[in-house]
Amino acid sequence: MIDSIIAFNREFVASKGYEKFLTSKYPDKKLAVLSCMDTRLTELLPAALGLKNGDAKIIKNAGGLVISPFDSAMRSLLVAVYELGVNEIMVVAHSHCGACHMSFKEFEAHMVQRGIQPEVFDMISRCGIDLDHWLEGFHDTEESVRKTVDTVKNHPLMAKDVVVRGFIIDSTTGGLEEVK
Repeated sequence: MIDSIIAFNREFVASKGYEKFLTSKYPDKKLAVLSCMDTRLTELLPAALGLKNGDAKIIKNAGGLVISPFDSAMRSLLVAVYELGVNEIMVVAHSHCGACHMSFKEFEAHMVQRGIQPEVFDMISRCGIDLDHWLEGFHDTEESVRKTVDTVKNHPLMAKDVVVRGFIIDSTTGGLEEVK
């Protein structure tokens, strides 16, 4: 698959397919969106929000969460605010998310099936990493959005004038509901 992508890319560049996507690194709408990496949202999310290329910084991860105040999602949001001029943040989870009810035990079984030795889990645990917590999903989408919004709003490094709001998007229709 990757070789096919590379071949396509060479043709894309040669035919100047990139020209219609030219924009600056600064988001025109001064907006950042933290959302899930779910494939159903790849085109649906920006279309449903009325966003086009260059409008917003879109940060994606499994679940659209900030799971730790110093994880990469939070770092990206801070970069968006302080280096790229963002003044509003939308946390957008979605219906039927695969990260909801994700179980570390199932995750662990899949890793072992793919060749990860059980001793690796013990070694990581001895290093102080709680894999069960790190790879566990959430059980309530609204609550996960609330927690992420709270973490972002109350982060010691987040500017207090940044607007942070949470939403759930319907992964079929694109309908958006605010989480209060």
